[in-house]
Amino acid sequence: MSQEKVARYKEEKANRKKLMKKAKRKAILLKLATSLVAIALVVLIGTSAYSKYEENKERPSVTVDYSAVEDYIQTLSAEEE
Repeated sequence: MSQEKVARYKEEKANRKKLMKKAKRKAILLKLATSLVAIALVVLIGTSAYSKYEENKERPSVTVDYSAVEDYIQTLSAEEE
């Protein structure tokens, strides 16, 4: 039993650099993924809040003067007759 522990320890010691690199890489990827999700969440909340703000803003009323179009239509109908 003790011999098995020693063999496992030697194998772990031999592969320690690889295991440490793998663990660091995994930690960095986890932090990166968490950061991306957090940034996406902040952008989503910000966009939603901005659209609500713009939605509640008072808009100026606009009136359209169609007199020029009506005059043009009348001149066309007058030419046809």
